[in-house]
Amino acid sequence: MSAVSPLMHAALLAAGAGLFSVAATPALAGPLWLQPTAQGARLRAGPPDQPALALPPLQALAAPGADATHVPGPDGLIARGNAAAGDLRLTAVEGQRVLIHHQARLGRQETSPVNDLELVPTEPGGRRFRLMWKGRPVAATQVEVQTDAGWQRLLRPEADGSVTLSTPFPGLYVLSVMASVDGGKARFEGRDYSEVRHSATLSFEVTSP
Repeated sequence: MSAVSPLMHAALLAAGAGLFSVAATPALAGPLWLQPTAQGARLRAGPPDQPALALPPLQALAAPGADATHVPGPDGLIARGNAAAGDLRLTAVEGQRVLIHHQARLGRQETSPVNDLELVPTEPGGRRFRLMWKGRPVAATQVEVQTDAGWQRLLRPEADGSVTLSTPFPGLYVLSVMASVDGGKARFEGRDYSEVRHSATLSFEVTSP
């Protein structure tokens, strides 16, 4: 499965706000996600069951949270932090043909969002998630799940917009959504963009089903 899988083209609708819509064309880049490492986390592109793809050109890197930092590592970008202090996050901006705000999170212990767009567990370590946009719940038409064993699913939201994930076997799970902003236009680093997208990923390890 390639990094530009149609499964990644999740449609989002902000409740009552009309902020997001289905992308009319396939996503130009797949969501970026965090892979756990001994140092913290490595920013990854591509499916978790395949060799890492080269990261696209990224700008405006940040590691939200008081206990996190980001540094370039020998095998990619590393987000370092104290795992006991909470989940790790790394955000980046990709400005090629469209402007993409990547928002990646590793861990599912915190039940409050930090990134603008974030999948948040309803309880620490839980299997039920809500998509949040700037602190408010939004409804996702679908959420993609991939694992390092090649297992994949599309989660359909319940009436309240939440999704529930079964974890039938141990391993690394990566949840992702991607959305376009309605009428989105932006100027970034002196360049104008006619389309703005947001991606959100949540990755975590399961030690027992």
